[in-house]
Amino acid sequence: MMMIRAVLTLWLAWQAISPEAAKHFQTGTEADRHKQLEVAVAEFRKVTELEPGFVQGFVSLGQALIEQQDYGAAVTSLEHALQLDPNLGAAHQLIGYALLAEGYSAEAIPHLKRVDDPGALGIAELQAGDLAGAVANLQRALERQPGDPDLLYYLGRASGLLSKQAVDTLMAQYPDSPRAHQAMAENYYVLRQMPQAESDYKEALRLRPDLPEVHMELGEVYASSGQWEKAEQEFRAQTKLQPGNAEAAYRLGNALLEQGKAKEARPELQRADHLLPNMPETLYALGKAAALEGDAAAAEKSFTKLLGIEKGTPLAAQTHFALAGLYRKQGKTADAEREMQEFQKLQQQGAQQ
Repeated sequence: MMMIRAVLTLWLAWQAISPEAAKHFQTGTEADRHKQLEVAVAEFRKVTELEPGFVQGFVSLGQALIEQQDYGAAVTSLEHALQLDPNLGAAHQLIGYALLAEGYSAEAIPHLKRVDDPGALGIAELQAGDLAGAVANLQRALERQPGDPDLLYYLGRASGLLSKQAVDTLMAQYPDSPRAHQAMAENYYVLRQMPQAESDYKEALRLRPDLPEVHMELGEVYASSGQWEKAEQEFRAQTKLQPGNAEAAYRLGNALLEQGKAKEARPELQRADHLLPNMPETLYALGKAAALEGDAAAAEKSFTKLLGIEKGTPLAAQTHFALAGLYRKQGKTADAEREMQEFQKLQQQGAQQ
């Protein structure tokens, strides 16, 4: 808004208004700059009374009223500005903000479309139910303002609602399709209703055996309940359908490792690391597999590499503990003690959070 005020001040330099109106405008501008909003509103209102054809007076009054959170009065002032100049971008932007603040999202959208403000437009579209438009504009806004918490929140909300809308349409129009059963299974999985999830995943595969994602997700159902042999079968089917999928290779290797099949697990885990290098979970599993096979050097290399990437997390704590055990077996007492101290420190930090 300060940028808009600066532009308006520059415009004033060539506007033919009375000295009295110009004095009130300058006083209002100074008051607004110092957040003396009541003074600013009074001064700008005086400008509009003295110069009813001076569009910047109405825009400045509208902006000061927005800052005062008097959105209804701001809309009235800004509508008057647009009657004087229908193409004034600053007025369109400000009236869009005011209408959005009052919950009139649909009315705000035409104004916000007139200016390049994808963030406000995306929020308005979200509230008006245009989820696809909201996602597109909020993503564009985040490219300009990476990491903005408000934009991230609204993008997450819009994306979630758009996803739900698509799934609802799928369930309504194609309730017996493989994808509908997959969607139902995913819902059951989130709710931790594993028997129902397993049933719907199996039905999806019966209808369409070549759905690779379903094998992965069904494998995760089995893994969550410790049914590692069944999980292995599903992850193996996934890797057969998608040999370039790093996560599938990792999950297959981990399932084998959980069954004590370290020799079989290592090639799968190495393939996963080749497909997607330096994934911490893969490095931990590789270190664990190497340690089980008695390859201390390879285990230490994987664990150390992981700790160069992952710090201060539960996985890092777990890795320090594994390294301590590895060093202890090698008789490296000082190194083992150092790793145990790091493990205990991270454990304490986790308990305090």
